[in-house]
Amino acid sequence: MNRKLATCALLLPMLLLAGCDSGSKTSKADPYDTSKMDLNPPPAKISTERHTGPFAVGNALSMTAELKPLDPSPVKEIHLDTTHKIIEIAPGVKFSAWTFGDQVPAPTIRARVGDKIRFSMTNRSDEPVPGIQLTAAPMMHSMDFHAAMVSPQDKYRSVAPGQTITFEFTLNYPGMFMFHCGTPMILEHIASGMYGALIVEPREGYPTKVDREYVVIQSEFYAKPDPANRKIDGAPLYVLDTDRLKNAQPTHTVFNGEHNGMVRKPLPAKAHERVRLFVLNVGPSKTSSFHVVGTIFDRVWLEGNPDNQMRGMQTVLLGSSNSAIVEFVIPEDGSYIMVDHHFANASQGAIGLVSTTAKPAEKDLEHHNMPATATPSDPEAVKGKLAFESKCLACHSVGQGRKLGPDLAGVSKRRTDQWLTRWLKAPEEMLKTDADAKAMLKEANNVPMPNQNLSESEIKEYIKYFHWIDAQPAGSMTAAGSGH
Repeated sequence: MNRKLATCALLLPMLLLAGCDSGSKTSKADPYDTSKMDLNPPPAKISTERHTGPFAVGNALSMTAELKPLDPSPVKEIHLDTTHKIIEIAPGVKFSAWTFGDQVPAPTIRARVGDKIRFSMTNRSDEPVPGIQLTAAPMMHSMDFHAAMVSPQDKYRSVAPGQTITFEFTLNYPGMFMFHCGTPMILEHIASGMYGALIVEPREGYPTKVDREYVVIQSEFYAKPDPANRKIDGAPLYVLDTDRLKNAQPTHTVFNGEHNGMVRKPLPAKAHERVRLFVLNVGPSKTSSFHVVGTIFDRVWLEGNPDNQMRGMQTVLLGSSNSAIVEFVIPEDGSYIMVDHHFANASQGAIGLVSTTAKPAEKDLEHHNMPATATPSDPEAVKGKLAFESKCLACHSVGQGRKLGPDLAGVSKRRTDQWLTRWLKAPEEMLKTDADAKAMLKEANNVPMPNQNLSESEIKEYIKYFHWIDAQPAGSMTAAGSGH
């Protein structure tokens, strides 16, 4: 009898533990259990019935950087048509783009795990956009959703101008996912503007609450003046530079499709607010090191999934098509600079602001690439302007007086093109023999101008820009080139 009691005494705790363990496993079901995912979408359909009217339709779409709240409908009806149009990627740089929804980046889609995306797209690349000159021939286009689990051969087929493709899929994983055109050459279609973001919230929503939500999409442009010398509203047309594209040498690296666009129009916030940024690097070829000056990322969810959490980060490294959700607190009033800390990319326009003031003073934005306002029309002068803003504004102003170096207003009248060419090519050599160069060095407290290793074409672009500045009406460049 005692032996039986002893055996029961041993078995009881084991049974209790087994029961607790069984209950624990039940309460912690795998949210990524593929057996419970919808992996059987219906076949795609292609028709010749084309959309008319708006190029982007859907309650789940956000058209700007400000992200709309989640639409509660479990089925998201999304229609994004393809167009060919002209966009301005930098002041004076009007680029022949290809789009989803008639904008670059495309409108952002917001949904939740378990939602169904019912997508349709008409290839409207054969339609002239009202008031805009058609500059690219109609062509095949397609849609590739990184958030979908579908057969690419069925859903991501290319459709001809005038055709409409319709398909649907269920969102099985949370994250911030890229979508893009998948028609060969994919590199050219992405570089021409065919990309966007699909944000998928977890079923239970995000674990934190925030005051502001914004989308920041980094991308590269590879632009050159149109070989046919076409113009748009009197300004030169820029087209895709396929040689630079294949060598991964962008002319512009931007946030939300525009060089320094979120400097001119900062993302608003208030002191002590928590801000959530949905950040996506679409590339197509470069890496981003995303950073916000003046604060620390309290939470970072790599690929936009809260299961992939990191805390207290200074930068987030994102390869092409990688994403992250970053959250931070605005500690006090000010302008917080969003920047790609690969500063070669920042110098090409990957700059933006989260600001507690509507229009921050440029003088307060120290050492980052800030834009001028007036813009030349000559393509070489435009390049010179962008290079000047990237490399020279820390030491020089235009019309605002001397900084570390001289005010460059009137420089083309004070110096000959030959002198400027020699100076920009090798300032250290000029300082050995040229009296004017020696005098400038003395005025700059013996801090010499560094050799920028400029090519002959870059020097020509700078000089073209200087001549353009000096051809403007007196006083008109005060704000444009004021520096920081």
